[in-house]
Amino acid sequence: MMHARFAPSHDDWKDPDLSVLDDRRAPVPAVPLELLPELRIVANFGVGYDRIDVAALVAAGVTVTNTPGVLDAATADLTFALILAVRRRIVEGDRLVRSGRWRGSYADAFLGQEVTGSTLGIVGLGRIGAAVARRARGFDVRLLYAQRRSAETEIAEYRELDDLLRESDVVTLHVPRTPDTEGLIDARRLALLRDGATLINTARGEIVDEDALVRELVAGRISAGLDVFAHEPDVPADLFGLPNVVLTPHIGSASVQAREAMTRVVVDNLLAFERGTPVPTPVAA
Repeated sequence: MMHARFAPSHDDWKDPDLSVLDDRRAPVPAVPLELLPELRIVANFGVGYDRIDVAALVAAGVTVTNTPGVLDAATADLTFALILAVRRRIVEGDRLVRSGRWRGSYADAFLGQEVTGSTLGIVGLGRIGAAVARRARGFDVRLLYAQRRSAETEIAEYRELDDLLRESDVVTLHVPRTPDTEGLIDARRLALLRDGATLINTARGEIVDEDALVRELVAGRISAGLDVFAHEPDVPADLFGLPNVVLTPHIGSASVQAREAMTRVVVDNLLAFERGTPVPTPVAA
């Protein structure tokens, strides 16, 4: 029988009899394997595994799994919710009404930007990026995408990343955090965004130079919808009072349906491992 535990902190790794670690957003940069001689599997409750030292675990004979394919819809939905919230200034309007400061004028108040007819640039046309593109079709947007290699697809037009940033009204990020993508959207690339453009990030905070992004947002040149941050749960305080940014607490997969499906994938992986059969969603080193 496997001895399992959900792991919110490093303290949970001090159980020498632990054989299963279900990681729920706990950073696992270097699991102290010498403290876990019985560890056999790490089942990640999520699709991203950038906070897990997969190579070290696999080298030690530990299986690592994740939950791909079941949170695409939830994350794509949130992406479009952020696009609409920022472009149509929904959060600003909500605050105005709640504050009692709305006086009923609508002729020139709270003018936003229509999503319909705009250009949407998708950085990373994987499962989630493609799901966003499918939703965008209903808004009659012009779709561009950038990634390391162009794909055979009719859903969007390929652009080099710098060109995509220059051409897009809205840019949304859907790449995993890797050594190649960390800091991908740096100060130089942020400066390529046209005045009034919107950056959406539901991927990983580390993909963007957060300090440079804060400077652009404070200046008011661009807007943003951010579900992820570089040092979660810490969020730059300079963002709190800005009207041109919508902030959410890393809830891309936080739907009842997605979390139920993610739980099923975790359990399926654990049961398969216990039976000695191949796990459904292994993570390769």
